[in-house]
Amino acid sequence: MNKTMKIVITGAESTGKSTLSEALAIHYNTIWVPEFSRSYVGNLHRDYTYSDLEKIALHQIEEEKSVAGKNPLVFFDTWLIITKVWFEFVYGNCPEWLYDSIRQSDVDLFLLCDIDIPWISDPLRENGGENRQILQDIYQEQIKKFGFRYQVVSGRGNDRLRNAIHIVDSFLKERITM
Repeated sequence: MNKTMKIVITGAESTGKSTLSEALAIHYNTIWVPEFSRSYVGNLHRDYTYSDLEKIALHQIEEEKSVAGKNPLVFFDTWLIITKVWFEFVYGNCPEWLYDSIRQSDVDLFLLCDIDIPWISDPLRENGGENRQILQDIYQEQIKKFGFRYQVVSGRGNDRLRNAIHIVDSFLKERITM
């Protein structure tokens, strides 16, 4: 089975993760795994619970397994680190199995979307204002803590996409020469 290179697009709310994930998949003629939690929570018609977060995390794990070996490159719109932080930020703890899943993962690169674009309110977003910066810092700390490689992607509109493409191109070029 061929190794699938996994690139996760992550960052605080309203940083263009979904737009960037889809655009990168189109640019590289590959697939992307959309953010599951947004559709899941959007269809609850009630407040989410700890149990809901467990279901989201388990679904994310299954999605990652389901694309392995099927494409040489896959982009993920968010990932388990955001779910882990969400558990801790909202509920004060996280299931041990989620830590284990993160530790065992073979994500190749994280693109951490900078908070240099405006936060836009919608019914599912909870963390604008100072929480946005706090969570952004936590995501970056967690990526480092687990030892994942990452780059920050900044810029607005097409500049953000061009900056992300430059990072991915450099990463892919380095992988080819390894």
